[in-house]
Amino acid sequence: MIQLVVARAANGVIGRDGRLPWHLPADLKRFKALTLGTAMIMGRRTFDSLPGLLPSRRHIVVTRSKDWSAPGAEVAHSLPQAFALAAPDDVSIIGGAEIFALALPFVERIELTEVQGDVAGDTIMADPREHGPWRETFREEHGAEDGRPAFAFVTLERA
Repeated sequence: MIQLVVARAANGVIGRDGRLPWHLPADLKRFKALTLGTAMIMGRRTFDSLPGLLPSRRHIVVTRSKDWSAPGAEVAHSLPQAFALAAPDDVSIIGGAEIFALALPFVERIELTEVQGDVAGDTIMADPREHGPWRETFREEHGAEDGRPAFAFVTLERA
């Protein structure tokens, strides 16, 4: 199974200065639950943004750099190579925007955190519902709290 896991603001922002532009503890907890035991495929900048290796997950980094390496990371130079490395594990595509765009045709499920409102940022992702027949199979709304924006957890399955 290949899933895409992303938090996205209403205006498409998914990042700012190499980080998430919001702090939503419930989203971080959900991310952990969704990705545990999977092979996470990500771009190099996403890998660099992590606080370190995340336990109980494989880290497969797609990079154009032929000499890049990092302890604990597996390196791929294309998305097909990353998928081959990940087999037979389930796959979580975790970013960034370019990897999301490349992977979308292969994704069976999208685990989306819809952050309500427009957020300032420098990394944008189009609404994945614009690219293919998706059906919403789960939605859980969360109100704004402690200065944090309202958000919804949404699961989209390929129709």
